[in-house]
Parts: sequence; structure tokens; C-alpha cells
Amino acid sequence: MYAAPMWPFGKSTADRVKDAINEQARLKDLGLQVQERGGTVTVTGMVPNERYLGLINAVAGGINGVKSVDTSGVTFEEQAAAPAQPAPAVPSATVQEATPELHPTTGNMNARAEDTEIEDSSRVAKAVLKALRGNGELADDPIDVLQSGRSVILRGVVDNDHEKRLAEQLARDVQGVASVDVSGLKVAAGAKELAREKDTGTGDTVYTVKAGDTLSGIAQKYYGDAMEYKKIAHYNNISNPDLIQVGQKIRIPG
Repeated sequence: MYAAPMWPFGKSTADRVKDAINEQARLKDLGLQVQERGGTVTVTGMVPNERYLGLINAVAGGINGVKSVDTSGVTFEEQAAAPAQPAPAVPSATVQEATPELHPTTGNMNARAEDTEIEDSSRVAKAVLKALRGNGELADDPIDVLQSGRSVILRGVVDNDHEKRLAEQLARDVQGVASVDVSGLKVAAGAKELAREKDTGTGDTVYTVKAGDTLSGIAQKYYGDAMEYKKIAHYNNISNPDLIQVGQKIRIPG
């Protein structure tokens, strides 16, 4: 039976950012496009207004391996829909119109509520990420922080059950967090070591072959399935899977 690839080795950084965007209610239906190179994530598309940029930055920034987020290619619906402004009328010296009294509208109140929700979501995500990366035991663990409203979803790999409980507790302690889902946070000894080496240009995980390694053993470490050695061999143009050399760099495909 095929075993699903172990996060974060079964998906590229860009794909994990897309997953995070699709977990966010305000962003999931906007059709945003994501690309990544060298740790820089570029998001393009259209959002309702510029206040969504902070939410995009918070969501993408919660993904392990993301160093910076470029939203310069994001445009705003409110700008596209704004009508051309007519030329100002020449003021009359003899006619003076009363200034109409302004009343709050439901639309305005809904807009303010939306602004508050966006700001809260951004703040919660950033605070959880800061708590995890600021902890000495978890700082080097490959953990993604996703969000759905005020619920936080942790995905990734930690070295042991203690670290899993610690990650959950740190997230729960952040003000504004309503619930924490750790079902996607796996335990695998040596997780930090497996995730440590990266190609800064492509974002690929890279494994350095050690004495006694086999391609099937490497596949077991990264995918939980020794038969996935075929995928690794194909990705690295290894014609004979039984011949790998100590010190050889092997890329782990997503």
C-alpha cells in the first residue's frame, strides 16, 4: 500500500503555502497564485482590499522555510471597481447646499468587522509562530502554522511526544487562540536532522549519504515507505539504486 509522504518532504514550500491559504476562510476562494524560490514566496492575484496583504503575509510566513513574502503582484478589487472621478464643479457664489447628515450603514459596520477579523487572524498566526520559533526545543523543528479563523493548525514533524505536547501547549497559551489541531504534527526521531539541509535556490530538501545508507532506507526516513526509493532514484537520475556513495547529495522530491 502506498504511504503518504511525510511532511515536509512530500510537498514543496509553494504547495504548503497554497495549503495554508486554502485553510484560511478569507483567502481560500480568491484564486491566489504562489511561487517560491530561495525561501522567497511570491503571491499574485486579486484581493478585496490592501488590508488582506497583512493576512497573506501572516499565512505564508507561518510556513517552515519561508524567509520573505512578496505581495507586490497582488491587486485590489476596490481599486479596479473605483469609477473615474469627475472634474470638480465650479463653485457657485449664490447657491449653497446643505451638507447631508451622515449615518452609519450596515455595509460600513460589516467592513469594520471584517477589518477586525483580518487583523486578529494575522496577530494570532504571528504570535503562535513567534512562540514556537522562540522555544529552544522547537526552534529547529520543521513546523508549519496554519490558521482557520482563530483556530490554529500545526503541521510538521517533531522528534518526540514531549515536543508535540510542548508545541500544542505553546500555541494554546497564545492570546486569541480558540483551539489547536495537532493531528498533522507527526513524531519521528531525527526530524531536525532530516529537515536541516536545504538547497537555497530550489528549496529542495537535500540528504547527504552516510556510511551504511541505502536508497530504500533513505526513502523510509523521509516517506515512511521504503519502496519510494524509486521516486528518489528517478528524481536524482540514479540509474542503479544499489550504488550510492558516502558524501553524495541526494534531493528529496516533493
